[in-house]
Amino acid sequence: MPVLEVKGLKKRFGPTAVLKGIDFSLEQGEALAIIGSSGSGKTTLLRCLNFLELADDGIISVNGEVIYRGGAGSKFSDAEIRKKRLHFGLVFQNFNLFPQYTALKNVTLAGEMLAKERPDFRTRRKEILAEIEEGARALLDQVGLSDKLDFYPHQLSGGQQQRVAIARALALKPDILCFDEPTSALDPELTGEVLKVIRSLAEKNTTMVIVTHEMQFARDVSDKVLFMDDGFVVESGTPEQIFDNPREKRTRQFLERYNGN
Repeated sequence: MPVLEVKGLKKRFGPTAVLKGIDFSLEQGEALAIIGSSGSGKTTLLRCLNFLELADDGIISVNGEVIYRGGAGSKFSDAEIRKKRLHFGLVFQNFNLFPQYTALKNVTLAGEMLAKERPDFRTRRKEILAEIEEGARALLDQVGLSDKLDFYPHQLSGGQQQRVAIARALALKPDILCFDEPTSALDPELTGEVLKVIRSLAEKNTTMVIVTHEMQFARDVSDKVLFMDDGFVVESGTPEQIFDNPREKRTRQFLERYNGN
C-alpha cells in the first residue's frame, strides 16, 4: 500500500489552470524529486498536499485513507484541516522561522500547541513538555545544530536556519516530509550543508517529496523523479531513466537547457 497516492489533482487560480490532473504514488521510505521549469505547478502541488491550498478536484490518500476528495475541502473545519496537515511536514524556501524564538523554541512550538489539546495535558503538563523538548534537542543534534539551541534566527546563517526548519518539520513525525526548493534562498557555499542533511534523511528511509532545481542532487537522492510542465506530469521514472534516457521530447529539452547544451 502506498504511503501517498495522488489521483487527478487539479487546481485553478481564477481563469488559470495550474494543476491539470496530477497522478503519482509514493511507497514508504521513498524519496520523490519533482523537477520542472518555474510556473510548471510544482509549488502549488506541494501546497495542495499540505492543505495550504485546497485542490479543486482529485484525491489525496495517505496510508490507504482518503484525506481529500474532489471539492469537499470547502466543508472542512479549521480543526479538520489542521489534522490533515499533520500527515505532512513542509520545509519552505525561505525558512519561515519565528524571529522572536530560539532555534529550540521554533522546533518545540507546534508540538507544545498540539499538546494543550490532549486530555491529560493538565495532569502531565511538565512531563509532556519535557518529552517535546527532549525530542527537539535530538532533532537539532541530528541536523548538526546541538550547539545552536539558544540562538535566534538572526544569529544563524541561512543554511543553519534551513536546518532548524527541517528539524521543525520532523518534530511532529509526519508521514511525508516535503521540501519546496530547500536551497534556493541560500548562497552556494551554504547549499551543501542542507543537501547533506536531506541525503542523511533519505539514507534513513524518510518518505520525502522534494521540489528542487538541483539536478545532480535530485539524481543522487531520489528513488523516483517526476518532471512537470504546464500543470501536467510529462514523465516519471527512476533517476536513471529520466536523466539518462528520457522518453519525452519536452523532458529532453528541459534537461538540455539545465545542462547548458
